[in-house]
Amino acid sequence: MFDSAPRLTHGAVTVRGIKLRDAKTLETELQINRPWLERWEATLPGTRPTGRFDTRSSIRSLLDADREGSGLALVIEVDGEFAGQLNVANITGGALASSTLGYWIARRFAGRGATTIAVALATDHLMLGMGLHRVEICIRPENVASLRVVEKLGFRYEGCRRRYIHIDGDWRDHLCFALVRDELAEPVLERWLRGQVPPFDRSVYPMEVGGDPRGATST
Repeated sequence: MFDSAPRLTHGAVTVRGIKLRDAKTLETELQINRPWLERWEATLPGTRPTGRFDTRSSIRSLLDADREGSGLALVIEVDGEFAGQLNVANITGGALASSTLGYWIARRFAGRGATTIAVALATDHLMLGMGLHRVEICIRPENVASLRVVEKLGFRYEGCRRRYIHIDGDWRDHLCFALVRDELAEPVLERWLRGQVPPFDRSVYPMEVGGDPRGATST
């Protein structure tokens, strides 16, 4: 099976390419973590999530994007155990040289710094390894845990995309963050580990972050 994804490691955290043999483990993790993840999952307007997952087809689609050069499908491991996913989409070369990054982690690994390390490893690979100019991450304002990741790593807030993606039954606002390569004097992971990331000022946000995502609606 085609797989161009790297294997990136720091301490107990490894980021590697997803494989078809991960399908059963992925399905199990999605089921176990459904109450933790479903509020952040993309939905199709007019439909309801079934709670069933065709993970083999999903992995094949991700690997197709990998083969085409438009994406990277990655697994996050902690001490060798499947802990979540990190997917890179919309990889574009040429004059844009950009990509978008998304991630999730199982609840039992949350709060241990694994997501922050994984995102830093992937961002460094995209910009320093693959030579991309820009990495973008978009996050719902209710998702405080994900916001902390980009804030800790020094991603720059770029603006709010109103009613951007249909998630959990409605069109949801997202806060957009990015880094460009010439902003970095050193790798993202090294800068964070050295404590060189400037404190993030949440006053730049156009709304209060946090709150009940099911009760919040975009305006």
